Amino acid sequence: MQSYTIGQAARLLGVSPDTARRWADAGRMATRRDESGRRLIDGKDLAAFSVRLAQDAADEADVPYTSARNAFSGIVTAVKLGDVAAQVEIQAGPHRLVSLLTREAVEELGLEVGMEATARVKSTNVHIDRT
Repeated sequence: MQSYTIGQAARLLGVSPDTARRWADAGRMATRRDESGRRLIDGKDLAAFSVRLAQDAADEADVPYTSARNAFSGIVTAVKLGDVAAQVEIQAGPHRLVSLLTREAVEELGLEVGMEATARVKSTNVHIDRT
């Protein structure tokens, strides 16, 4: 089974290594020590923790009811308007999302750089690469 260091786990969870260490110290995230004394998190434990973490965040957030599961809340970083189409970029934590939509939709939503927005992703094709 794959194991992760505190630093690797922090990167995968989108938090600082200090935050991951505090979670481990508080017993929120199960760890074990390797032969050299480094703390490791088993892959299955990290996966379960990440699901609980996302669930807790969703429970605390003021999110509208929707059937769309893949929601990325962030800040609008760019809006490029064409005659008919538009391109909107959102930075959601470590994720940069780019959406192509109609100019009319952008204007109706009043999207501007610096405002909060949520990108919802629905796709019939999802590609996963092993890293």
